[in-house]
Amino acid sequence: MKAKMFFGRVLTAVFGGGIAIILFVLFVDKEEKIITVKEPNAIQLASLPQNVTGQVDLTLAAESSVKSVVHVKTLYTNEEYQSNPFYDFLFGNSKRDYQPQPSLGSGSGVIISDDGYIVTNNHVVKGSNLINVVLQDKRSYEAKLVGQDPYTDLALIKIEEEDLPAMSFGNSDELKLGEWVLAVGNPFNLTSTVTAGIISAKARNLGIMSNRMSIESFLQTDAAVNPGNSGGALVDTKGRLVGINTAIESRTGSYSGYSFAIPVTIVKKVIDDLKEFGKVQRAMLGVSIQSVDANLAEEYGLEKIEGVYIAELTDGGAAGGVGMKRGDVILEINSKEVNSGAELQEQVSKYRPGDEIEVLIKRDGKKKQFDVVLRNRLGNTEVIKSSDLAFLGAEFEPISTKEKYRLQINRGVKVKNLRGGKLKEENIREGFIIYKINNTPIYKVKDIEEALQSVKDGGVFISGIYPNGSVKYYAFSLKDNE
Repeated sequence: MKAKMFFGRVLTAVFGGGIAIILFVLFVDKEEKIITVKEPNAIQLASLPQNVTGQVDLTLAAESSVKSVVHVKTLYTNEEYQSNPFYDFLFGNSKRDYQPQPSLGSGSGVIISDDGYIVTNNHVVKGSNLINVVLQDKRSYEAKLVGQDPYTDLALIKIEEEDLPAMSFGNSDELKLGEWVLAVGNPFNLTSTVTAGIISAKARNLGIMSNRMSIESFLQTDAAVNPGNSGGALVDTKGRLVGINTAIESRTGSYSGYSFAIPVTIVKKVIDDLKEFGKVQRAMLGVSIQSVDANLAEEYGLEKIEGVYIAELTDGGAAGGVGMKRGDVILEINSKEVNSGAELQEQVSKYRPGDEIEVLIKRDGKKKQFDVVLRNRLGNTEVIKSSDLAFLGAEFEPISTKEKYRLQINRGVKVKNLRGGKLKEENIREGFIIYKINNTPIYKVKDIEEALQSVKDGGVFISGIYPNGSVKYYAFSLKDNE
C-alpha cells in the first residue's frame, strides 16, 4: 500500500513537470534572454578611483603629484634703518655699526616643465634676496625669478636642471562641487605633505588682495592647508594640477576648515605670459560691474536674477566700442555662464589683449551677442613689456652708497633722462630720488613697478629727496593711464 502511494506521488510530480515544460515552450518568447541582475552596492562614492576591493584609493594621485611639488625657501635682508640724530650727535653715526638682519621664509612650488620652470605664489618670493628650491628627493638648487604677477598672486621661478618630474595640467572649469582633490605642499616645513578634501565652492572672491585690479576667483576646498602650503598643488584624483593653494580662512592663523586655490585655467595663462613676455598681458573688457542679486534686480527692474550688471563703461574701452551699454546684463563669455564678478573676471583673464571673445548680454529682456576685441590697460592691443614704465616718462638708476650716506637715507632710485610723461607733468625734476611710493619702500627700479601695481584706488603718493637735501612729496592718479 505504501509502495503504491510512493509511486503515485512520483508519477504525479513527473506529470506536472512535463506539463510545465510544454507550457514554457509554447508560450514563452524563444528570443527572450534570462539576465542575472547583481545587487548594487549600498554606497557608491562619486569621482573617486577604486581598487579591486571597492575601497577609495588616492594613492596613485598622491604618489605621482608629490614628486612634482618642491619646497621653496627664501632669504630676506632687512635693510630698513632709521637714523637717530640725537644719538648720532653724541656718539657718531650709528649706521656704521648697523648690520642688516636676515630673515627666512618658506613655501611650496610646482614643477610645470621638465627643464626647471616652477610656479608658486607671488607672496612666497616677493622681495626675497635669495630663492632656494629643494626637490622631493632632497636635491637643492638656487632659483632665479622669471616673473611675478601681484594681480593673481602668482610667480614663475626657474632652476637649471633637466628631466624633472613635471606635473600635468587638469581643467579647473570641469571640477564639480563635491569632487575629491588633494592638497600637496610643505606646511610648517613638513616636506611632501598630502591632505584630501572636496571642492566646497568655486569662484570665491575673498577681497584679500588689495590691488583694485586683482583677480580673485578661488576654488574653495576643505583639504587641510597651513602656512607653508602656499604655492603648492591642488590636484584631482588623477594627479593633475587643478589649482595653486594660496590662502586659508582662519581666526587662528592655522587651518580651520576652509582653504582656497587659484584655478589652473588662470595659472596657465599667467605662466605662459611670464615665460614669453616677462609680464602678464592683462585683457580688459572695459566695464565696471556688479553681481546681480535680489536688491539690484528690484532696483533696476530686471526680470530675473542672473548674470553680471554693467554699472559703468570705461571711456575708450572695448565693450563701449562695440555698442554695449550701461545697464546691460552680461550672461555669458564664450558660451560660459557668468553669474558673479569673480566668474566674469576668471573668464576674461584667460585671454590676451587683441583676442576676440563672444559676449552674450540681456537688454530690455532680449538677448544680444557682441564680438569684443579685448584691450590692455593702455587702451590698445599691443604687448606690454615687463620693464614698461613708459608712461612715467623717465629712466631710473640706483643711488650710490656715498649719496645714501650724504643724504642720510638707506634706499632710493634716482630719476634721470626725464622726458614727456607723468613725472614731468607733476614737475618732478631730474636727479630726484624716490625712496617711497605710498607705503612701499623703493630700493631698486623693480620696486617702482611693483608699487604702482599694488595701487588700489588709483592714487599715487611719492616721497623723495633732491641731491641738495630738499625733501619733496608728489601725488597723482593712475586712472588716466588705464
